[in-house]
Amino acid sequence: MFSSQLARRAFLGHSSQGLGAYALASMLGQSVTQAATPQQPVDRWTGAIEKLHFPQKAKRVIFLCMAGGSSHLETFDNKPKLAEMDGKPMPDSYTKGQPIAQLQGRQLTCLAPQHPFQKCGESGIEMANIFPHLAEVADELCIIRSLKTEAINHDPAHTFMNTGTSISGRPSMGSWLLYGLGAEADDLPGFVVMTSVGGGQNQPIAARQWHSGFLQSRFQGVQFHSQGDPVLYVKNPPGISIEQQREAVDAVQQLNSIRNETVDDPEIATRIAQYELAFRMQTSVPQLMDFSDESKDTLDSYGTKGADGTYAANCLLARRLAERGVRFIQLYHRGWDHHGGIKNASAGTAKLCDQGTAALIKDLKQRDMLKDTLIIWASEFGRTPMAQGSGRDHHIKGYSMWMAGGGVKGGMTYGATDDLGYNAVEDVVSVHDMHATMLHLLGIDHERLTVRFQGRDFRLTDVHGKVQQRILA
Repeated sequence: MFSSQLARRAFLGHSSQGLGAYALASMLGQSVTQAATPQQPVDRWTGAIEKLHFPQKAKRVIFLCMAGGSSHLETFDNKPKLAEMDGKPMPDSYTKGQPIAQLQGRQLTCLAPQHPFQKCGESGIEMANIFPHLAEVADELCIIRSLKTEAINHDPAHTFMNTGTSISGRPSMGSWLLYGLGAEADDLPGFVVMTSVGGGQNQPIAARQWHSGFLQSRFQGVQFHSQGDPVLYVKNPPGISIEQQREAVDAVQQLNSIRNETVDDPEIATRIAQYELAFRMQTSVPQLMDFSDESKDTLDSYGTKGADGTYAANCLLARRLAERGVRFIQLYHRGWDHHGGIKNASAGTAKLCDQGTAALIKDLKQRDMLKDTLIIWASEFGRTPMAQGSGRDHHIKGYSMWMAGGGVKGGMTYGATDDLGYNAVEDVVSVHDMHATMLHLLGIDHERLTVRFQGRDFRLTDVHGKVQQRILA
């Protein structure tokens, strides 16, 4: 027997039972009396933060994850001294007692940077010549050469980069951001993930890297696929009409609402809202993936002909998602793990990523969106100055990343590693510092965005994190 008293959340859940039907009706151009009234607001999460803590410079983030561990020594950190010591023993003063992944116990020899560096843009920023397109937007970049992380193997390092801890089960940064600021789009997820491969070992990326952890499941990332349905299960099964689906969903929504009256479970309210979002995505996702409205010049600038799953195409999709109000967009390119043949491999992987990245920056700027879109380019860790045959091992003590747009100073470098590129020694930036700075640019005090779980207040930056004020515009 059900209680006659109706809790607030249960009432909201009960009120939402017709939203899915109403969304269907709006798609069909029909009037549905049993659906929610047209005046009823869309059940869209508007954010836990009612008033921003700081003036907001960025409204959204596009995070470009160079999965596998790109080498700072072949990309953004020129080390002439390391070139001089090519083939010579690595000094023990650098490596004794330090964590090393696969080179532990082996003879350590220096490996010179494998590509020449050049000064780029009016700012004269140095970067390797394997980025000819990125060199054209050098004055938009803030290259950080002093990033440090804590996990030396791929999966825990990705977990640390995404959640601020190597312990699985915590919310990802995209989930924290969506929880704090809310969603802007009614017909797309607020947090979207896309992956691409090529150029090196295709390191697997676990879906828990964009999980919501102890936050409600509505805040987890949604992966878009390059083949088949872009979003799994969003289309009707074969032989099922939209009218039949509506009947089924109406019944499911009613059952969910009855159950919610009994248990008052936030996940049930989430399920009801996600049914509505799925209906809306049946229209929005095909439109998103249809590049026919893009000019030939735009497609050529990215180096793609359509939504083909390449990194270049994903960069263009990232711009289209940003235009449509998606809050956090994460692109993984799984091709930067170069334990051998790093000279040719890094050039090959860079060629797959260079043009699309530069085109994304140019495109956003041309559309006046770069100023409030924060782009972050980073790997889970860097690579060693020591040779691993013709490649490099994992490295956590100092490597490079960059930011652009969204309130960051362009045309500058920040921080430095030592002469051999081993330790970050100047203006050292931790992953927690990066998270704190990202949140600050979005108007959030990283110390105040917290959620109580299991008797403790958790936050993305844990008990760490310092905003890097000198890189802020």
